[in-house]
Amino acid sequence: MSTLHIHRPEDDAALTDWRHVHNVVIPAHSLSLDDVRERATRNHLEVAYLDGELVGCSTVRPPGADSDTATVIARVLPAHRGRGFGAELYGRGLHKARELGAKGIETVVLSSNEDGLRFALRNGFTEIDRYLLPGDTVPWIDLRLS
Repeated sequence: MSTLHIHRPEDDAALTDWRHVHNVVIPAHSLSLDDVRERATRNHLEVAYLDGELVGCSTVRPPGADSDTATVIARVLPAHRGRGFGAELYGRGLHKARELGAKGIETVVLSSNEDGLRFALRNGFTEIDRYLLPGDTVPWIDLRLS
């Protein structure tokens, strides 16, 4: 039986795996390893493997000093979608966000990621904003958990 293992990336190899998933799912905003190292200092990152094979990653941006809302993002590589891995990553991220004191939960999806948008909508999120970052051509969608 296959087992999904999810853990915090503690070394450069795991951070590189997290980076790979991010850059595949969000090609318009690829990150360097240094970018990921910096994100790991302020966000809760996790990486998921199925029997040693990279499956996905997640990010929890904790509530800030001026907000009680956390952002939870689950990303799954296209070859592994539709098998419940996103739900597992999302559930863990939601639990972590609440553990960190979040009263509200948001997520953000690149509009070209139709699978990710469908997942968010199916899991109770409602679109609250759609915008382009400077230089972008594909909109981002902010969603809030209802």
